Amino acid sequence: MNLDLVAVLTAFGLIFLAELPDKTMFASLAMGTRMRPLYVWFGTSTAFIVHVAIAVSAGGLLGLLPDWIVKLVSALLFGFGAFMLLRAGGGDDDDADDGKTATGFLPVYSTAFMAVFISEWGDLTQITTANLAATNGTWSTAIGAAAALMSVSALALLAGRFIAKRVPLKTVQRIGGLCMLGLAIWSLIEVFTA
Repeated sequence: MNLDLVAVLTAFGLIFLAELPDKTMFASLAMGTRMRPLYVWFGTSTAFIVHVAIAVSAGGLLGLLPDWIVKLVSALLFGFGAFMLLRAGGGDDDDADDGKTATGFLPVYSTAFMAVFISEWGDLTQITTANLAATNGTWSTAIGAAAALMSVSALALLAGRFIAKRVPLKTVQRIGGLCMLGLAIWSLIEVFTA
């Protein structure tokens, strides 16, 4: 294994900046306000690592996937997430935990993994990773890209936890639900305008 530090840093910088405004960052933030952040981070990180492995292995083949199907499935998942958050955000105004929060490792991990795994197919960061791997080396690109994606997820989860401690849970749920609904609508628009 030949590791090129410049390629690692190039991949990290490009992927980090591309992922910051990405929908999965906002999904991580929303999940982090309602679920255990560390469990969410394990789920999102695993999904990102799988995507990086696929991107560096398959390279240009990812561009052959039907983009509209990926975006439609992503829209449905974001729509489901919005429904769950908005439904949980209703009712009485006490902030006591009503038992609807997924707290166990496996449910939180699975939710976070699937949300990122499905929505990242054909994403700009995955395509960029594939392109970088073709020119800068597989291992160097994989390490830089995975570190960048995991860092953005950690930042989103820290922000989510910070917000959750200062804003009532029902307000956070409603805002998170509206953000997820916005992401679902955005993904649907991408299906019909692509």
